[in-house]
Amino acid sequence: MSETHLIDGQFDPEFSEVADAFAQNFEQRNEVGASICIYHRGQLVVDLWGGHADEARTLPWDKDTVSIVYSCTKAATALCAHLLIDQGKLNLNAPVGDYWPEYACNGKENTTVAMMLNHSAGMASATSPVPDGGFLDWETAISILQADPPWWEPGTRHGYHMLTFGWTVGELVRRVSGKSLGQFFRDELAGPMGADFWIGAPDDVEARVSRIIGYKPQPNEQLPPFTQVMLADPASLQAQCLRNNGRTDFNAPITHKAEIGGAGGIANARGMAKLFSCLSASTSDDLYSQARIDAMGAVSSASMQDATLLIPTRFGQGFMCSMDNRHIPGGQDCSFIIGRNAFGHVGMGGSCVFFDPDANLVFAYSMNRMGGGILLNSRGQSLIDAAYVSLGYESNAPGFWVPS
Repeated sequence: MSETHLIDGQFDPEFSEVADAFAQNFEQRNEVGASICIYHRGQLVVDLWGGHADEARTLPWDKDTVSIVYSCTKAATALCAHLLIDQGKLNLNAPVGDYWPEYACNGKENTTVAMMLNHSAGMASATSPVPDGGFLDWETAISILQADPPWWEPGTRHGYHMLTFGWTVGELVRRVSGKSLGQFFRDELAGPMGADFWIGAPDDVEARVSRIIGYKPQPNEQLPPFTQVMLADPASLQAQCLRNNGRTDFNAPITHKAEIGGAGGIANARGMAKLFSCLSASTSDDLYSQARIDAMGAVSSASMQDATLLIPTRFGQGFMCSMDNRHIPGGQDCSFIIGRNAFGHVGMGGSCVFFDPDANLVFAYSMNRMGGGILLNSRGQSLIDAAYVSLGYESNAPGFWVPS
């Protein structure tokens, strides 16, 4: 049964293919509830939402419905760090111990701020057991991570810091600014931008939160390498990343109120796009220097086998760059194909946000039914593809979108 009548919002006729792709996700790809928002040259050109906010499909996904956006939160955390870098208060090349002395121990003494941002610090997961509820309490999380040894010598390889990124980078923000990560984000970025995006949501937001619907693998489905190892080896880094989390329930209101800067952000596509619109030269917000924006997305670390995700990955300073893994088994859930110089982040299950400076494009998508991988699935990628086609781009065959 078609659910296109449940879609609301507006779009510029130039982006009608995006609207069509959004509708097709409900009709053909079992989308439940979702939102998409796009700015082009500083102008809002797509703002759509639709479907249902609950798995039973009884509650509508409204204009102001929000949800967990998982690792898209890392992009917000990274933007906080870059604001302090731009202000000369945080030095990318300085040892972390200059700001956070307790961290400089057990093999982490030579870790730099840049290593924290580009996933080469070796702290992809806690190694000590996290007590129940431990990741809901900032001080508990910090005390564990600052004492733990790294999984590898910092700077010698890179591997996605799945949950820990929010505390390793977020604690630097707290130490330098004197504010908690969530408060700094609200005061300096989300508030001034008018973005409905929270790292630690207040009580009055909870009524708008759509619960995440977990992914259910299909029989004989080809799982991504990360998932295969995670299921096969409970002692692996991959298993530790997802299971050693203090039994955190991301659908619990108490989790929504916690400041989990690696995966706990509450937002929708409009909120994420408004936040990222501060990077566009077409806006007058001027929060960052052009040099800092240029540096954010420049590839800072890359590998043919990410130590955590076990696939080729490319990262800027706290952001994902275009990643094309369509050639590997399960690669349909292991890619994020955007512009050559675009940067942003994907959230586990399929949400995403990015800025493409060449196209002057800000794109964001959120949803409540998760896909099967850590990166994008066909729903989010189809929307990105439609956005680039709408701008006259020709192909993503090189692993990123290229103009005609």
